Amino acid sequence: MIKKGLLFLLCLWVLPGWGAVTFDELSAEEQLGQTLVAFVDVDSAELVRPAIEQGKLGGVLIQWGNYSVRETRRLINKLQEWAAQSPHKIPLLIAIDYEGGTVYTPITLGFEYLPTNMMLAASQDEEKAATLAYLAGLQLRRVGVHVNFSPVLDVNSNPRNPIIGVRSFGGDVSTVTKMGMALMNGFRAAGIVPIVKHFPGHGDTEIDSHYAVPVVNASKAELKQVHLAPFEQAVKQGVPGVMTGHVLYPALDKNNVASFSKPILQGLLRQEMGFDGLIVTDSLDMKGATSFCTIAGCAARSLEAGADWILLGRYIKPLTLFAQIEEAVQKKQIQPRVREAARRVFALKERLGLLSETSPSLPEPTEKVYKTTLEELSKEAVTLVRDYNGLVPFSSPKSRPTVCTVFFAPSRFADQLMHVSKPFLARNYHVRTYNAPLTPREKDITRALKCADGADLVVVASLQWADKANQSQKYTIEKLQARNKNLILLSVMSPYDIPHYPTVGTVLATYGLNSFMLQTAADVIVGNAQAQGIMPVELPENFEVSSSSKVSMRPIPAHSLDPRLRER
Repeated sequence: MIKKGLLFLLCLWVLPGWGAVTFDELSAEEQLGQTLVAFVDVDSAELVRPAIEQGKLGGVLIQWGNYSVRETRRLINKLQEWAAQSPHKIPLLIAIDYEGGTVYTPITLGFEYLPTNMMLAASQDEEKAATLAYLAGLQLRRVGVHVNFSPVLDVNSNPRNPIIGVRSFGGDVSTVTKMGMALMNGFRAAGIVPIVKHFPGHGDTEIDSHYAVPVVNASKAELKQVHLAPFEQAVKQGVPGVMTGHVLYPALDKNNVASFSKPILQGLLRQEMGFDGLIVTDSLDMKGATSFCTIAGCAARSLEAGADWILLGRYIKPLTLFAQIEEAVQKKQIQPRVREAARRVFALKERLGLLSETSPSLPEPTEKVYKTTLEELSKEAVTLVRDYNGLVPFSSPKSRPTVCTVFFAPSRFADQLMHVSKPFLARNYHVRTYNAPLTPREKDITRALKCADGADLVVVASLQWADKANQSQKYTIEKLQARNKNLILLSVMSPYDIPHYPTVGTVLATYGLNSFMLQTAADVIVGNAQAQGIMPVELPENFEVSSSSKVSMRPIPAHSLDPRLRER
């Protein structure tokens, strides 16, 4: 059990040779460099080497890639060796986007599979969620990671949100808050610096800030009651970092997205909420930022507004970009603000022990405990959304019934999908399985229908990342339903896909593709277990009804502090 009061342990992978240095010894260039973060992976690391060796980067964000923990550790050690060649030998802060769900897959960086936040919320188990974050954090520490851009504290109040979805703990403010604090404190207990995001809330958007500028037209009262509430609690509990969103909030600032807004960063976050930690921007290569300025111009605007750590994005030329940012800072005459931001980054490095010669002992590997905890959470999270047809638990008079399982999922999840067969095989089922592409073509549809022909039970898994149904998946599932009346739908990612299938009488939700969730869903179907999960979001009442049906589905309630959210 992870208690809120656990001491903030040192998180450090120390290389020999770091020299003691004070902040006042840093040049103006080095101070600006401390505020800048480049994105790197195994293949692109050499591109940032000159900037690191010249002291013009204060941190790096390790990008997801299909490589092992050993390769990740080797990359981080190499980056820190380059930092040891910089003028004052200041180590880098190593950051990662380890939030789970759609920002993670089972083969990236070699780390343990982190489930979606919505799956954790469905379990309603704060203690195990905190334990999972703690154990995951220990693995990050062992390879040299210091900062994690997690947890997501966005309240997903808008079903049409195209980018948050299962990254959120749901649409209920109290659930988002309590589960968010559990993960935050779990990471902190492991010595990882958690950066909560996306301030002041990305949950009520209908546009992806990677591609355009979202606008949230909520009043300040509604923002405070719903979207700001989890962040306020995080600040009260001493969160060390907050990430801004490239979102426009007219009630707070009519002219600037949060990342460029003094009223939001300095007025609301610093003064009203009393936050004194690190303010981090979302990546400045996103259209939510670059719609207003170049990356260099956006960096200067963010610093001027009150941000301390600037995520420059990928595919950049660090030295060229540094010169452009330096010029923009000089034009704006914001060197004192840059110095303030750099001092905050430097102070964090001091608190973490990066500037000392000592190397703390690291705990023993925890992979087995992690997997046990994830399995227990999975058993608590699978949700039986409805069972109008009474197919759960499924029974057949045959001594060896046949089940057909059809998935639509990227091939990288193939090793996870096979676990759905285990409970059926243990019950002497004949199992047919077909993993179709995410967007099935005609030949895939034919194979899926062939799998379903003559089966006693069809289990089909729909997968969508946000609110919009994949029409090819939808067409195939409707064909399968017409072919076999004993069909159970597994919603294996965003539960907002469920309203697209109103005529399917039996639906379970797993909120992600991990082996334990899928095996638990199958256990529920065959009667080995009962579904325990609670739906963390409210499914919309108005939805597209297929032409073959006039059946309407009752909405699943999600409690909210604001009654207006229930009316949407």
